Amino acid sequence: MAKPHPRSPSVDDGHADDGTPEYERPSKTQLKKEMHELQELGEALVGLPEDRVVDLPISESLRDAVAEYKRTKSFEGKRRQMQYIGKLMRKNDVEPIREAVAAMKLGRAKDALALHEAERWRVELLASDDALTRWMGEHPGSDLQQLRSLIRAARKDAAAAPEQRSGRAYRELFQFIKEQSGDHE
Repeated sequence: MAKPHPRSPSVDDGHADDGTPEYERPSKTQLKKEMHELQELGEALVGLPEDRVVDLPISESLRDAVAEYKRTKSFEGKRRQMQYIGKLMRKNDVEPIREAVAAMKLGRAKDALALHEAERWRVELLASDDALTRWMGEHPGSDLQQLRSLIRAARKDAAAAPEQRSGRAYRELFQFIKEQSGDHE
């Protein structure tokens, strides 16, 4: 049986004195992950409206690449252009892009929340008169006479055809609620 060869203290095995590996650069897997994240951010960037892209502090070449992506029709062309956008984003500060994308998503979420809130109020107002009192407490500037008229017409439409809840009065009530809620904020 052969004796194991003792390690020479001068041999560098790629580990620090405490036994952890010493790497001067990120692993290939980590680089790929970062590139995929940049490419996903690039996909969100091309989804931004043109006026927001113009306002971003990005290089002219990246702005041109985004415009070219929007003009490209073929799937393969869009795929290659997206990779190019990801490559250009490596040279740019991506934090303003992340902030713009997050602001857009937040705006969409707020809009959706406002629509859900208006729908909730419409259902409550049609269901009970107590909801009208609560509505006036929260929205004192609302035209009470117009609101009562809309509620009465929507209830009449709903009584005539319960399965069809999208009558004109039903939609007008929703618009009124949405406008008043927007003015309230």
